[in-house]
Amino acid sequence: MFSHQELVIIDVVARRGSFSAAAQELHKVPSAISYTIRSVEDKLAVTLFNRLHRKVELTSAGHFFVEEARKLLKQMEEVRQQTQRVANGWQKSISVSLDNIVREDSVNQLVRDFYNQFPDIELLLTMDVFNGVWDALSDGRADIAIGATTAIPVGGNFSFRDMGSLSWWFVVSPEHPLAASTQPLEESELVQYPAICLEDTSRNLTKRTTWLLDNQRRLVVPNWHSAEQCFKAGLGVGVMPAHRAQALIEKGELVRKPLAQPHPDSLCCLAWNNDSLGPALSWLLDYLGYSEKLHREWLK
Repeated sequence: MFSHQELVIIDVVARRGSFSAAAQELHKVPSAISYTIRSVEDKLAVTLFNRLHRKVELTSAGHFFVEEARKLLKQMEEVRQQTQRVANGWQKSISVSLDNIVREDSVNQLVRDFYNQFPDIELLLTMDVFNGVWDALSDGRADIAIGATTAIPVGGNFSFRDMGSLSWWFVVSPEHPLAASTQPLEESELVQYPAICLEDTSRNLTKRTTWLLDNQRRLVVPNWHSAEQCFKAGLGVGVMPAHRAQALIEKGELVRKPLAQPHPDSLCCLAWNNDSLGPALSWLLDYLGYSEKLHREWLK
């Protein structure tokens, strides 16, 4: 209904208080300013300005129109800037799927550093479990995944970086009956207690279980915070990432026990969608680094 030029002229007239002053600022003749104002008033069928001897004043309708016009001008400028950013590889947001095993202090530092570098791009974080990480990546809900474990169950235009191995420690509460055992624990001793397992967050891919023996009951929890509370309360047994278990063992809240059949280490990786490559994702890949740094900062 109104052109960008018409909105600019009305804004300048309202700010300068006269047609002649607005004409001087916009490098136009006063008659062109007056014609534009009259044209907009005719479209609206209202008077925006009261014409006085050497100045103009906004009417009540004019005050309302100018406020809304300035909002429109701001939105138009934002659309222009964002369109140019998109043309140069800018994106509105970048989504990161974090496996629940990663160190939380590294997540906090990542957020701080990312927003210092990209104050106008949203960082969308999700915490997933096991195949939920791969599911988010393959389904397009994540552009990059940190800490993805075990074999890669998806195909597509993805790239990977090794993050090293994740060690699993079998732990129980100090008050648990198995805590007193001095020998490596056999499956026959373990199967009578519930296995504390995390719920795989995958929506489409096959779900996996942390650690479970044949015919063993499960105690399923949503994340490692909940699992830790269950372990400490002696509600079950199971394995935990070594870097999470260590602090609890040092505090005397958990006890590590050897298994006759130890749980194998899990290979972890950083994975990303090449179709999402842009300035923000490229920066993230440089920031996260390669195998040694990834392992040290996220898994130890």
